[in-house]
This record gives sequence, C-alpha cells and structure tokens, in this order.
Amino acid sequence: MEIDEPQGTIPFQLQFDKPIASQIKMAEWNPEKDLLAMVTEDSKILLHRFNWQRLWTLSPGRCITSLCWRPDGKAIAVGLEDGTISLHDVENGKLLKSIKSHTVAVVCLNWEEDGRPMGDDGNDILTYEDRTSRFFPPAPRIPRIAGLSSGDAGFMDENEESFHELSTSHQRFNILCSGDQDGIICFSIFGIFPIGKINIHKFPIRTPSLDKQIVYRLLDASIYKVALSNNLCELIVLCFGELVEDTVGQNIESSCKHDSSVGLHCLLLNTSIFRNRKNELHQVAQQASSIEDLMEVVRASLSLMHKQWSDAMHTFHEKFDSLSSLIIDHGLDSNPQEEFLSLLGGARISPPIHQFLVSSLGEAGLKRVSKSVDAAGKELHRVIREHLQPAVEIIGFRIGELKGLSRWRTRYQSIGLDEELIHNATEKAGMLLIQVERFLRVLACVTYLFQNFFAWLSRCMKLLMSEPSDQLSPFNSELLVIFLKFLYEHDPVRQLLENTEENHCFEVDLDTIHRFEELVRFGGFSDTECLRRTLAKEFDQMEHSFKEAFSMPFTTVSTKICCDDLLPLYPTPLFLTFASLHVPTSISFYKDASVDASACHASRHRLVDYITFRVPDEFSSDIPSSIGIARGFMHNSSCIEKGNTSLEAVLLCIPQGFHCVDLSLYKESQIVLLLNERTCTSEDPGKSLLMVVQTCDLPFVPISRFGSPNFWKLHDIKGSAVNLQVEDGKVRCIPHSVTAPLAVSASRGVAFVFASRRRALVYILEEDEDEISDME
Repeated sequence: MEIDEPQGTIPFQLQFDKPIASQIKMAEWNPEKDLLAMVTEDSKILLHRFNWQRLWTLSPGRCITSLCWRPDGKAIAVGLEDGTISLHDVENGKLLKSIKSHTVAVVCLNWEEDGRPMGDDGNDILTYEDRTSRFFPPAPRIPRIAGLSSGDAGFMDENEESFHELSTSHQRFNILCSGDQDGIICFSIFGIFPIGKINIHKFPIRTPSLDKQIVYRLLDASIYKVALSNNLCELIVLCFGELVEDTVGQNIESSCKHDSSVGLHCLLLNTSIFRNRKNELHQVAQQASSIEDLMEVVRASLSLMHKQWSDAMHTFHEKFDSLSSLIIDHGLDSNPQEEFLSLLGGARISPPIHQFLVSSLGEAGLKRVSKSVDAAGKELHRVIREHLQPAVEIIGFRIGELKGLSRWRTRYQSIGLDEELIHNATEKAGMLLIQVERFLRVLACVTYLFQNFFAWLSRCMKLLMSEPSDQLSPFNSELLVIFLKFLYEHDPVRQLLENTEENHCFEVDLDTIHRFEELVRFGGFSDTECLRRTLAKEFDQMEHSFKEAFSMPFTTVSTKICCDDLLPLYPTPLFLTFASLHVPTSISFYKDASVDASACHASRHRLVDYITFRVPDEFSSDIPSSIGIARGFMHNSSCIEKGNTSLEAVLLCIPQGFHCVDLSLYKESQIVLLLNERTCTSEDPGKSLLMVVQTCDLPFVPISRFGSPNFWKLHDIKGSAVNLQVEDGKVRCIPHSVTAPLAVSASRGVAFVFASRRRALVYILEEDEDEISDME
C-alpha cells in the first residue's frame, strides 16, 4: 500500500505494510530475537520474523487471554480462559508444559529474571551445582505409548527435546508471575515449579502512606497487570477493585461505604524473598522440577505397562475362556485347571479338552497367544530397565540431595524445606525402588510360567495330531502344576500394576522377605507394609509425600510476600465492569543514575519504576483524554524519611481531537503513544498519530504518600496538567485509524501498528536502525 507523505525528513520510517487475515488482539516482541508473537481474535498464535515471514501457527482450542516471552526468548507462555498456562517452544510451537495455576482466565503474565548469573553475588558457597550427571546417565524420556497420550501430564510426547528443555539447568534465576480476573497472583520458578500464590482479596494492606493501625483490603478485585522488577524484589500490581477498611471484629462487606473507593489501584508487593533466597530457591526448584519430570516418566511407564499387559491377558482369556463353556456344554462337573491337571497326570483326554485344543484354540491360536504374552513380558521388562527404574533411581538421588539441604536449617527452613517431610519422601522413593525390583522378579517368574504352559500345550497338540514333537521346547511338570493352581485364574502382574485401595496378600518368597528385612535394618525404613501394596499404590504414596514436601516451600514463600505500598490512581463508575474496561497501561523498571547509592543501603533502590496509564474519560470531565505517568512508587519508606517522597507524577492531556488507543514504555524513559482521531467513522476512518515523548522533558510533580486512601492521587496534579502538543515529540501521521495492540521492540527499535482495516504496519523508531535482518 502506498502512503502519501509530505516532503522532507519523516520520523519513523515505514518499513512495510502487510495485510493480515484477521484482527490481532495481542502482540509481544521476543526479547532476544527479531520475532513477533501475535494472537488473533479467533485465538490463534502466529509467530513472524521481522520480515513478516511466518514461522508457525498454533491453535490451542481455547480462548487466549494473555501472552509473554521467557526472558531468554526460547519459550513463550500463553494464558488461557480456563486458567491454564501453557509453555511453548519458540522453534516449532510445540507444547513444553501445561500448568493449571488458576481456576479462571489468566489476564496477565510477566516473566522476569535476575540480572546476575548464579554465583555472581559473591556467595560461592551457595552456588548451585547439579551433581546428578556425575552419577547417572541422561534422565530417561517418557516412553512411547500407543493409543495412550501422555498429554494429560502436560507434555507433548512427540517432542522429546522440548520435554527436557524446561528441566535443564538455567544460568539465570527467573520467575513467571500470572494474575487472573478473580484477584489471584501465582509465582513459579522457571515457569514450571509453583513457589507462591496470593489472593489480593484477602491481602492485608498496611502501607507507610496510611495509618499503621488501619488495615485495608480490596474487594471484588481483578488483576489488570503485573510487573516484577529486574532484581525480583518488588512486584507492581495494577488492579480494579473496591478498597475498604478492614475494621476489627466487623465483616468487610458491612464496612461503611463512605470508606470505600472503587477504581484502579496500584499495589507494591515485597517479593524480596526471591532475591534474598535466590540460590536456595534455585536448588530446590531445580531438584523438585526435575523430580516432577521424572514422576511423569514413572506415571507414563506404569500406564504403558498396564496397557501392554492388559492387552496380552485379554488375548489370553479371549482364547482360553471358551474352555469353561465347553466343559459346561459337555455336562462335566469340572473346571479348566482340573482338566489340564488330569491331562498332565496321564488320564485319557476329555472331549472338552480335545475340542478346545484341536478346534477352538489350534496351533495358530496358541502361537498368537504365546507371542502376545511373550512380547508383553519383554516390553514391560524394556520399559522398566530403560525408563521406570532409571527414573526412580534418579528421583531417589535428587530427593536425597534435598534431604541433605533440609538439614541446613538456618538457610532452608526459611523457604519451607521441612526435614521431616523430605525424609518421608526419601523413604517413599526407596520403597518404590524396592517395589520395582520386586515387580521385576514377579514378572520374570510369571512370563516363564506362561512359556512353560504354552510349551506343554504345544506338545499336547502335536501328540493329538500324531506329529513329531522332538523340536519343541521341554516343559517342567512341577512348574506347570504351580501355574495351573495359582496363576491360571490369578494375575499378580496386573494386580501389582493396578491402583487399588485394598491390600493384597501376595505370595512373597523367603529370599525377598530376608532382603527387605536387611534393608529395613540398614536404611532405617519405618514402613514395613511395603510388600502388601501394589506398585501403582506405592507410586501414589510417593507422589503424595512429594506433594506434601514441596507444598511447604510454596506455602512458606506465599506468606512472606507482603504489601509495601498502595497508590490509588483513579475511580471508575460502578456500572463499568472489568470486562468492559480496556485501559492501556505500561510498567517498566529503569536504572536511575540520579539516585545516590549511599542514601539507601540496598542496591535494589537504584531502579526506578515508570507506571503509565490512560485515564478514562469517565474519570473527570475537566481532564479529557489524558495520560498519567507515575515514577518512584517502589521507593518506599524503608529508605525515605517520613515527610519526604520520591513519588512523582505528571498528567498529559493529549492533542485535541485525538484519543489514546494504546501506549508503551520504550527504552530509557520514553513513551510511545498511538492516537486516533475522535471523528473516525466507518465512512471516514480518519487518521492516526504515532508519537514518542521523552519523559525527562516532562514537568513531574511530587505526590505525597500520606493521607486517606480514598483520595485519588491524580487530584494532586490535576492543576498542573500538561497539554501535550504534536511538536513535543517525534510524530508520524498514519492515514487511517488504528487499533490496539501496539507492539514495541526495545532491542530492535521498531513498532508494529495494526490498522482497523486489517493491515500490519512496521515503523522504525531509530534513525540509525539497521536494515531487516533474519533471526539467527
């Protein structure tokens, strides 16, 4: 499309203008590569290079409500309407993992990493080292399961490399934050290990700007945006809700309405535990997430083994159950085992047995059943040796590592690593390993007895048909008797693989009992009922013990996240709902060279936050079409003397005749605005402006932190509002109306703008920007 531009230098060169099949509702630039992820109105994810080449398209089948990239750009997190967060590989879009952290729509995501690699904080004694590779080969993969998907566990079993991508050791510690429309915020390390959860409805808000004797709470609050600082110490939360005083002994809902405020609030949460206990959390998360991955290997292995053996036994009973019917038809008072034992003892062959061996079963049928049972036995043995047993052994080693760490109480109790719970999980892992060894013995015995039984039947058939049987395998009569008495109608392999509440009185040989007793004495195992449980039940008990052990860090860290400050931004009318509000906002953290490091004892206060938001027209008729910018919110009273403040704000009135469609903070203290003409109609689409404003040129006004929370802070600066002129910044005219989202790349220096006529326009924001380059 050709766009007429005035002569002379034009800010923001138009790189290209491309048609799009459907309107875009979300767009995020990859932080490390020239890749743009977009979500269409019909909830498809599109990944494009900078030159608009499409790499892949993904349709989750559910409504997509949020999107964000992992800091290294190798994975993307997708929030869904049902509360699920799915992680996808940047290379091909394959699902890496799916976690259900929420019960309602995930409306915002933020993935941030610590700016320093592990071990760069001068505390080398706590530098994480994964020692597993010293003692074990690479961790086993989830086995292939024909007709049974491992997708229930959240993994794509067709992408093995992706499965291991999330569980590999990371040089940098990162946290994924997610917020939902019911006011729940969840935290997970590396996006896969849940480490915290808060409900802002139940969150006591005691801030230095309010009376410390008064506690406030937010009712009916919905999270709008979350932003974790680069040092992981602070989380800024934008949320819509009603702020009320939590009166002691009084129901919150019955609080006086004149003490409440409904609108957009900004909360500052103290998440310093992520930074202060970074090394400890990294070690626990690495071991625990690897254990959870291996648990999926065990679960999938057990499912595969159960299916393979059940199929083989179905084939066996499909052929051999007909013998019971033949016995009844011939009027005999007997059963298959007695008929077989009579034949083995040399008695004359009965008519049912003769008819069964010659007609019902036949040589071909016997070979098919024998092959099925033999193949199932070999497959189960392979799965155990290649997947199940190695996974359980590595689980035992990793939980043993955590057991050692749990004894360092001064450091690891503070993050909830409970020694008793970890000890119990360690014992359960050891018990499962014993059960695996026991199952191998049972499986080998059962498959051999089946082979012996089939060899005898084959010989009997040859004799009935007067054919030579010298080439057949010999059989053991004693073992045949054991099979017919104890295994013909009983299946100990299947019993061990079934998840049942009832205990079974399994036949256990004396050698196994003696070995177990030695292990109890040597290892200090307290659970002596192990041999009465099935393998599947033992796995369930181990999984339960691990959930208990790992829930403690989750609960402990959650309680250590607190509210440090509150900033009421603007009220909203009661008739407006969260779903009807679209308020462009942006939050970024920049290094502030003007802050004196000696003024604050912690280096984290060298960061300054910029919170930018469009003020809805319903807020105030005398401040139409305005943009609010606040900075220094996270510099709380811990390093500011009472009466002083670092919180500043400015109110910008955008050019007359325009309204803000979207905005984004860009690089160091710049704001990119996307403005539409108010007169835009379907017949006359009007024009739009792409504008960049330098915040350092704006007259910020100090805002007091003290006073009633019902006093909206924008009233402090209403009288000093600045009329933003087109001449105040770089401006590019767009000859048609545009829609949200505005996607700005700080690394590339470009802005993607989406026109209402289903066009995608790319503008270069930097004058010295290089030509188009492909992703490396």
